[in-house]
Amino acid sequence: MGGFNPPHRLLLGAGPSNIHQRVLQAMSSSIVGHLDPYFLEVMDETKKLISKAFKTQNKFSLPISGTGTAAMEASILNIVEEGDEVVVGVNGFFANRMEEMVRRWGGKTIPIKKRWGDIITKEEIENALKNSNAKIVALVQAETSTGALQPLKDIAKITRSNDAILLVDAVTSFTGVDLEIDRWGIDICFSSPQKCLNCPPGASPITVNERALTKIRNRRKPVSSLYFDFVLIERYWSERRMYHHTAPIINVYGLREALVIALEEGLEARIAKHLKNSNALVAGVEAAGFEMNTEKKYTLPTLNAVRIPKDVDDMRIRQIILDTFNTEIGAGLGELKNQVLRIGLMGINSSERNVIFALDAIERAFRIEGHPIKKGAATNAATEYFSAH
Repeated sequence: MGGFNPPHRLLLGAGPSNIHQRVLQAMSSSIVGHLDPYFLEVMDETKKLISKAFKTQNKFSLPISGTGTAAMEASILNIVEEGDEVVVGVNGFFANRMEEMVRRWGGKTIPIKKRWGDIITKEEIENALKNSNAKIVALVQAETSTGALQPLKDIAKITRSNDAILLVDAVTSFTGVDLEIDRWGIDICFSSPQKCLNCPPGASPITVNERALTKIRNRRKPVSSLYFDFVLIERYWSERRMYHHTAPIINVYGLREALVIALEEGLEARIAKHLKNSNALVAGVEAAGFEMNTEKKYTLPTLNAVRIPKDVDDMRIRQIILDTFNTEIGAGLGELKNQVLRIGLMGINSSERNVIFALDAIERAFRIEGHPIKKGAATNAATEYFSAH
């Protein structure tokens, strides 16, 4: 067996993003026990940092041991009971996954089905709640598969006025776009660290307010999963320190440092950075003759889905970019397979340099494949945008 030497890529796909050097350094630190006094301090610090990043006072703000999918399933299985009606906005791959999880855990879904790339409207949510017994609404804020940014503020008001719980997937939006847990009134929200936080997956931030926790604590039956039982997890992460499972200690180190970095930069500054770089990318894409998969006002700044011509082999384009530029660009998923390129600009990967680099790589790959794109059209448009802003 040969040596282990993974290539160093520029990861401009749908995730993971490149890891921040400080996060790598933190994760190379000495491991201690999961109940060691030092790690207990790290746990408390991490909880406070998660609360600040989510802009919430929720005491239940902590990392779920697992990937973003684990956080999604944990959220659903805790809040959904057998027979519960759940309104689910179904407009992408991960929205589909939420709907499937609700069904698997005994819920009855009331889907609002839209084109992959469109958003769910507040009117659709209001109608679904009025015409059902649903007391839970599940939405994806940043649909990674489509590049759509779901508005939440008005929907949160409607959900609260109907005495329903709002559950939000913020995997690709957390610390990259505006997300106001307390001010908007979001009850449960989860994310994952390998996107805007530039940290490996394994410890996924989640926050749950008292309103949702009360419902969870008063379930008719305990949740079927012991591992993901929020009541038990809360006892471990609270001052009680009741053993539940061995936390992914090194991953928590990394998450803590990633959150420190994000808060040092400032959430507002990060949000503005992601939006500016995405706008420049869109300007370049349009100058090259392509279209985004979403309306401009709903384009997700952290993950930009670009529609490609029907006669283009997206796998070939992405392979050229990988081979020639050592850079990963994301493929289309599900209904958008071979229809879009997904360009991730997340955290440290969201930069003027990477925007120009990605546009140049895409231009060249298309020209290599014989598709007529004016040389420099995309990069010049993006450069002009940066100069003007």
